[in-house]
Amino acid sequence: MRISLSLAALVLTAGALAPPQSSGPSADHVVSTPGSFVDLTSSLGVHFQYLASHTSRKYLPETMGAGVALFDYDNDGRLDVFLVNGAPLADPTAKGTVPEKSGPKYWNRLFHQKVDGTFEDVTEKAGLQGAGYGMGVAVGDYDNDGFEDLYVTALGGNKLYHNNGNGTFTDVTDKAGVAGSGWSTSAAWVDLDNDGLLDLVVLRYVQWDFDDVWCGEHKEGFRSYCHPDIFQPITPLVFHNDGNGHFNEVSQKIGLSKPGKGLGIALGDYDHGGKIDLFVANDSMVEFLYRNKGDGTFEEVGLLSQVAVDGDGRTYAGMGVDFADYNNDGWPDLLVTDLANQRYALYKNNGDASFSYSTFNTGLARITMLHSGWGARFFDYDNDGWKDLIVAQGHDLDTVEINYPNLRYKEPMLLLRNTGTGFVDVSAQSGAVFQQRWLGRGLAVGDIDNDGRIDVVVSTNDGPAHILHNETPTQNHWLTLTLVGHKSNRDAIGAEVKLTTTKGSQFATVTTTGSYLSSSDKRVHFGLGLETTAQSLEIRWPSGLQQKLSNLRADQILQIDEPAAGASPK
Repeated sequence: MRISLSLAALVLTAGALAPPQSSGPSADHVVSTPGSFVDLTSSLGVHFQYLASHTSRKYLPETMGAGVALFDYDNDGRLDVFLVNGAPLADPTAKGTVPEKSGPKYWNRLFHQKVDGTFEDVTEKAGLQGAGYGMGVAVGDYDNDGFEDLYVTALGGNKLYHNNGNGTFTDVTDKAGVAGSGWSTSAAWVDLDNDGLLDLVVLRYVQWDFDDVWCGEHKEGFRSYCHPDIFQPITPLVFHNDGNGHFNEVSQKIGLSKPGKGLGIALGDYDHGGKIDLFVANDSMVEFLYRNKGDGTFEEVGLLSQVAVDGDGRTYAGMGVDFADYNNDGWPDLLVTDLANQRYALYKNNGDASFSYSTFNTGLARITMLHSGWGARFFDYDNDGWKDLIVAQGHDLDTVEINYPNLRYKEPMLLLRNTGTGFVDVSAQSGAVFQQRWLGRGLAVGDIDNDGRIDVVVSTNDGPAHILHNETPTQNHWLTLTLVGHKSNRDAIGAEVKLTTTKGSQFATVTTTGSYLSSSDKRVHFGLGLETTAQSLEIRWPSGLQQKLSNLRADQILQIDEPAAGASPK
């Protein structure tokens, strides 16, 4: 059910969100079970095959896979699915070649959700066939017209598609000045300077071309994909929105230009400075945390904040990332996925601008040691009030089992339940889909059928996409929020939300970014456990406005509009 809240029902406050008074809902007083997820992809009418175009030369892009987006492009209240695809590669491919899609089997695909819950392929009608060897997708309403736009990254040129509001999109890349160059990966829509307009941060992976570089043993069957260490890092691209349909590249100007090997990006106000900060997951080098200085510029503080390396001071293959408060203490924490034998990195926010490496004391070290993770998101699959974790898995090297017999090239998905004191692996009890081995890559979450349980869409490398329908039996309640900015950007990206019940508080940041190359539903979802009412809801909008609501009924999708000027900004 979708409900819009009138301004008359709002209570405004001028101060910052109050600090947490509780560690969150008590794990002893909610009903929590393993998940139950069913792969409904075919029955829902989603037929898609990602084509990596493998060659004997083992070009690095063949290992990467692509992203997926969950978003409501036509504002009918139902989430739609966008899937990114590759392009053909010659064997060998000449240096300097720009890969191009040669036909429909390489098209990106947009699937529209119909009233009955099934999907129809509307790619051609929408004009979203795409170009280049596709990588990532970012969703955001950059012109605040109420319709979600798409930015698609690729090896061979990125594309910005403006949503026309009539089911079609227009390629405005050249007009907007956001094509970029090089090998782009994840991108994020975020209002970097709080002017009410979404800006665009685009990661690039490495300085790479189709050189015929042989890696691995020089004998048949042992040639392998090259390690990223042999390629040089490259700066990201940052496009500032000037409000006239055009963007200016400002990475050097604002301090977001440190060369990296970026694969994942996520956002959150980690130090409660009132401005959005950015985290970049780099492959096989130090990770980056960019602190927003509040004057329109950023400084990189990964080492200072203790998130640049793992607990042993080593770098790792950072790929997917999420920036969320997993322990309900009011401070956003960081998760970074990586390759087998490295352990997924979990950094607990200490509340003093530093983090603690918490992979061991939360159980993640033992669970993830032999796994390779890509797309990942915290989400409350059973609505018990604690954010659980789902990860798409699979190694990047098709020869890994030759050299490491204890590791696997293809792997099942990983589902971890948050107990309030750590994580336990419930994958084996959560459905047959968690027994299937895939080359998991992109991952997005959202409530596809609006039943209050969060679903998952996963892309695989050189394989099909999968829609995992959440059918977890639970008596727990939930509340989903659609925030609409007016002085702030319309998507309210960067807004911070605190929800309180009698059992404690939870916190979330409005975002579509995170995971790996993917874009999730922008709506904010809270599990309430057995509580049927949220006592209070506090919102700090990107504009600085503070808003407080009381006594909200559970089990509804609630639209909340940013109020007009009337409260003093922070």
